[in-house]
Amino acid sequence: MKGNRRQKIIELINKYEIETQEDLTEHLRLEGITTTQATISRDIRDLKLTKVPTANGRHRYGVLEPGKPQLGEKFIRVLKEGFLSMEVAGNLLVIKTVSGMAMAVAAAIDSLEYPEVAGCIAGDDTLMCAIKSEEGARLVEEKIRKILV
Repeated sequence: MKGNRRQKIIELINKYEIETQEDLTEHLRLEGITTTQATISRDIRDLKLTKVPTANGRHRYGVLEPGKPQLGEKFIRVLKEGFLSMEVAGNLLVIKTVSGMAMAVAAAIDSLEYPEVAGCIAGDDTLMCAIKSEEGARLVEEKIRKILV
């Protein structure tokens, strides 16, 4: 039963934008699989599911697959632990980090693969992300802030 449920979970998160454990439980129920919150939580951990950004700025469950870069738990941790502040300056996003963390935070932002980002340049405690437009810079700032919450 566990194997079938986990296979169905993978199928559902690849088919739908499932944002919460409650959404996942409801989709499973509609497929005829009843489960508890504790079981879903354990399945999410064991399947190594993570939250990935969507095009609309929200987050959904996803499977990290080799060769398919997505924001994993390590990059989320790097962003949260290295981040100090962020400011939009025209089409640049200037991010202040803990000393020595700018390159790691830049790598985490690059892994997001936001289409608005042309690239990041990192120093020791500051990085600048070149964004294709001023509007895009504000959008990327908002997306990053949602990850940091």
